[in-house]
Order: sequence, then C-alpha cells, then structure tokens
Amino acid sequence: MPPSLPPQPSEADWIRFLNDVAQEFDCTTATLHRLDPADRHLKLVAAKAIPPQLLPIIQSIPVGKGIAGAAAELQQPVELCNLQTDTSGVAKPGAKQTQVQGSLAVPVMDGCRLCGTLGIGKLIPYDFGDAEKEHLLQIAREAAARLLPAG
Repeated sequence: MPPSLPPQPSEADWIRFLNDVAQEFDCTTATLHRLDPADRHLKLVAAKAIPPQLLPIIQSIPVGKGIAGAAAELQQPVELCNLQTDTSGVAKPGAKQTQVQGSLAVPVMDGCRLCGTLGIGKLIPYDFGDAEKEHLLQIAREAAARLLPAG
C-alpha cells in the first residue's frame, strides 16, 4: 500500500505517491488530476514518466474527454487493454505518444464527491482484473481528502 500522505501534500509528496502506486501495480506511468469545479476540468497535480511534449496537453482535461475524463464523468474505472490499438475513441490522439498500452484510470471520490482521477499505465497490453481495479479505487479513496483544495 502506498505510504500515507501528509495533511497538505506538496508536489514532491504526490510524485512519491505516484511512484509508489506505479511500483505497486508494476506500471511505468501514472497521473493524478484534481477536479476544478469552476470549469469542470481535471488539473494535473503530478505525473510519472509522461513524455515532456505531452505534459502541456494533460495539464487540463475536460470531464468526459480522454481516459481520465471518462473515468471522472462515469465515476467508475475506465480501462484500455491496448491504448496503441484502441479504436473506441476514448483515448485522445496524443495519448499514443506515451507508448502506454494497458491503461487504467479511476475516479478519486470523497464519498459521492468527485475530487479528481488517478491513472496508471503499462508498456504492454494488459487487462486489469477486478481486484486490481478495486485496489486502485481504494487507494484513490484514501487520497481523496488530501486532494481536496484547502479551505
């Protein structure tokens, strides 16, 4: 289980958190977004192993767009076994630049309140099992209170 987070995590704390989550799931990439209720966009909090040219693209993701946006909109896990060959239209075109194949994004929920999304990715095609999805959802629930804006 990833280590507990301090009451008001810094960017470095979130990066450590993502590194631990990625390691736990044997993943290469990870992202954490916070919901901005003002514009209904997911704002990037921290990322692990995302190509630099993609960082500007994933800084702000509309709810409902891309894998993270779909997880936020549906408030349930969204998975792609192979992002590189996916034709569902869920993944944004630039997402293929990550070289990620197996990907999973889950909503970060504080009870019934959407706080953001947590995503992980592997460089191989992969189907995440129900137990893995539930485990990532549990990690996301435990991080939710720390992801809420202060105040």
